[in-house]
Amino acid sequence: MAAAKTVKVPHLGGITAGYELSADTGKLTDIVNLLAVEPLGHGPTSSPVEHFSYGDSAILVLQAIEVLGIQKAFALRTSQDGWIVARMALLTPDRILGIMPMGTSRDYECADSRAKGGWDPAPLLMPFYEKWSSETETPNFVVDDVWCGMVSGLGYGDGASPELVEFWKNTVEDVYSGDEGRKKLRVALLCLGDIKCPVYLLQGTKDVPYGIIIPREQIKLFTGSKEAKFILAEGGAHYLNATSPKEVADALVELVTKHK
Repeated sequence: MAAAKTVKVPHLGGITAGYELSADTGKLTDIVNLLAVEPLGHGPTSSPVEHFSYGDSAILVLQAIEVLGIQKAFALRTSQDGWIVARMALLTPDRILGIMPMGTSRDYECADSRAKGGWDPAPLLMPFYEKWSSETETPNFVVDDVWCGMVSGLGYGDGASPELVEFWKNTVEDVYSGDEGRKKLRVALLCLGDIKCPVYLLQGTKDVPYGIIIPREQIKLFTGSKEAKFILAEGGAHYLNATSPKEVADALVELVTKHK
């Protein structure tokens, strides 16, 4: 489900940010607290400003963890949200101790990216953007089943059970409903060498959007990092923390214990 708790932060005139603390126990929670913060466009996170960027989400996460009393953190995110943790490391190098982007790219979906196995999302996504545009309010809007199916299908690959597909269908429909939900849906390469903290870059061998050539090459862009490590998870799909939880947990434990 989407995050149940919220916290107010000042960015963009006042953002309501959704967050959850993990109740799981095990080798991760033995050494760190696990906190999930929903970026703009996701879950209950909302802003008075309709338009936003990944950089805005980076700022909201930094402000949210500050409000919650967290002084230093390791940050990990999946898919394009990998750009968020990279921006966080650039903005507050004294607070972000390490980052773990998963199933992501350091570039936009350019020709070079597509030539190396990355996806070309424009033909796939433009019909949705056009359908979600409206001159009038849409109080009865509910995201369609095709989009819900893509969320689970691309994210989990062929390992998505019917129950998991149904869970994500219900969650996505709940988050992206009404006029605000429709607007959430509608709406350059970073200075990676300036990132000084350690970077563990994880990628699944079955990641459809970005493949494995791109991340294997782009880990070399973190020239200023104290440790830049590429980790390939055999059989992992795009939502790597869901399809390869052991590999993600092992990498995070290594990152935290080596660099805390």
